[in-house]
Amino acid sequence: MSAPRPASELFSLEGRTAIVTGASAGLGARFAAVLAQAGATVFAAARRIDRLKELADSDARIHPVACDVSLEADRTRLAETALTTTGRIDILVNNAATSGETRAEDESSDAFADVLGVNLTAPFHLARLTAEAPAPATGKSIINVSSILGLVSAAPLGGASYSASKAGLIGLTRELAGQWGRGGTRVNALAPGWFRTEMTADLFGDERSSRWVERNTLLRRGGDGHELDGALLFLASDASSYCTGQVLTVDGGWTAR
Repeated sequence: MSAPRPASELFSLEGRTAIVTGASAGLGARFAAVLAQAGATVFAAARRIDRLKELADSDARIHPVACDVSLEADRTRLAETALTTTGRIDILVNNAATSGETRAEDESSDAFADVLGVNLTAPFHLARLTAEAPAPATGKSIINVSSILGLVSAAPLGGASYSASKAGLIGLTRELAGQWGRGGTRVNALAPGWFRTEMTADLFGDERSSRWVERNTLLRRGGDGHELDGALLFLASDASSYCTGQVLTVDGGWTAR
């Protein structure tokens, strides 16, 4: 039996390259900062380059890249930027997402497809670009940021395209894990519950909705961004070296009801 590795070494990302999409705000900005603090060189991607530059000012290991993930050319350029700069891609965090209409009857087919394009097609393409990049000795870790709404219904809030895309992302995670596991690429999904972010500002800003979250969460509260730090580092680092095709749910007990 080998000796246990120190926690500082087990979760270290020194020398590794990470890409984080949707990094201009909310959980994505937090993810980029956490990976950089663990030692990774992080390519933070989003459309709002001004916010990315502010994030990069906080840590020299963060490199801002203007990227609209709905565009294939932008996705390709993002991967090429990371490869040209560091020669490798070790970690991909598919975090960028958009939401659609709340009521299914209000959502057109084109609008539905647009949501799936950002939330599902873009993660697939970026995952493929990551898998095709030169293989580091440590293997690669792809983290698809799904949601509890990929596991359970969003009712009464609704959101057909969003829920479908997040459920599809879980299915994609399992399939890619099965196809790429023998090559050392691990693919897992992170499924957050109700966290206070830019996207959920209206939810938590409404007293009735906020009470609904508290009432239906076993821990009786929404999540704070820092409560995903450990889960992200686990999936990104050697701490999860024998973990692939899994969905790590961090939801205060929402789906355990």
